[in-house]
Amino acid sequence: MATKVLVPRLGEGVDEVTVTKWLKQEGDTINELEPLLEVNTDKVDTEIPAPATGTVLKIIAQEGIAAKVGELLAIIGKPGEAVEVSSIPVSSAPVSKVEEPALSSSKGQKSELQPATSHSSLVTRPSDLGFISPVVAKIAAEHGVDLSQVNGTGLNGRITKNDVLNYVASGQKSQVKSQATVHRPSSIVAGEGDQLIKHSTIRKQIAAHMLESKHTSPHVLTVMEADMLRVAKHRAANKAAFERDGVNLTFTAYFMMAIVAGLKAYPQTNSSWTDEGLLIHKNINLGMAVSLGEDGLIVPVIKGADNLSLLAMARTINDLANRARTKKLQPDEVKGGTFTLTNHGVSGSLFAFPVINQPQAGILGVGAMQKRVVVIPAKDGASDDAIAIRPMVYMSFVFDHRILDGASADWFLAKVKDTLENWA
Repeated sequence: MATKVLVPRLGEGVDEVTVTKWLKQEGDTINELEPLLEVNTDKVDTEIPAPATGTVLKIIAQEGIAAKVGELLAIIGKPGEAVEVSSIPVSSAPVSKVEEPALSSSKGQKSELQPATSHSSLVTRPSDLGFISPVVAKIAAEHGVDLSQVNGTGLNGRITKNDVLNYVASGQKSQVKSQATVHRPSSIVAGEGDQLIKHSTIRKQIAAHMLESKHTSPHVLTVMEADMLRVAKHRAANKAAFERDGVNLTFTAYFMMAIVAGLKAYPQTNSSWTDEGLLIHKNINLGMAVSLGEDGLIVPVIKGADNLSLLAMARTINDLANRARTKKLQPDEVKGGTFTLTNHGVSGSLFAFPVINQPQAGILGVGAMQKRVVVIPAKDGASDDAIAIRPMVYMSFVFDHRILDGASADWFLAKVKDTLENWA
């Protein structure tokens, strides 16, 4: 008997995935638990294993198309086994019709866009739009997107999550949020020999997220320089001991620990802006940007970073970075961050102006460590200053000026700097 491959629930609140790549094609044989396809959600690529051994009889969900939890992806069975495609339900979730609410004349005409207020599997909209999922409704509401302006590429013209993200990434403004003139990118004429490289799902999501951040927060940059001599000596003295525990002690662990010290000293930096007030987060959950090469980047989150020792921090960093590069992260592991570190120095960069990972208050960029000649001030006031060669690093702190001012941002960064320079 044929086995149906359904979209599994990959994490709390994950109701929809995007099929990014089929690892097997129709007619291919596959073993139980062997990877069948890759899906993406919240920039996390996850392999979906086959639930049974057999032959891939039919692929239902196409690459680049969103699919809800419980929807049919493919069918596996015996070679030559008949499959009645017309009898296969596209989704196990019922589609219910609801009438469009009446418009109130006293308050003027309401927008067609209404965010989902329940946990129902599908939310219907005016008949010309068809139905949209809660995920799509939420993204549209956050970006103020008029769904009547979005072209649906899903089944029967359904508007998918990627349709909304692509609409936002294109730079088009919502008629719901503003009556300002719609900005449309100037037309680009391809020249002879030009090559068009299609955007990946991750690249589209990065584009939408970065655009949202720049439109949301007034970004301000402040830079300080840190002397890493003590950290470098501590790392050299303990690297072998950490390796015996199976842990690679990187400088990233020290920066993370210093950030924790800064956030503890200045909790306002570990917060998010809301219209009602400043939300100070009790837990310190640190995101760390991990490069995926040409595929973009992803930001796994270290939950409860303030409770970790240097050894535990280094071990967690190793684990998350390795699984990020091998597409083994779970969707929950890229959510809930309260502050982010990006180490742009790994490619030789000295300065950077990182973009804030919404809805966080700031992001710290760390440049390449270089040995430089610096002046060491005399501490007693009697002796002369000295010139020394030290491993130095520039730290670029970009903060949300709605939350932090120049002085408070510098207090936080100075605490990070002091923690590194006086590492014991």
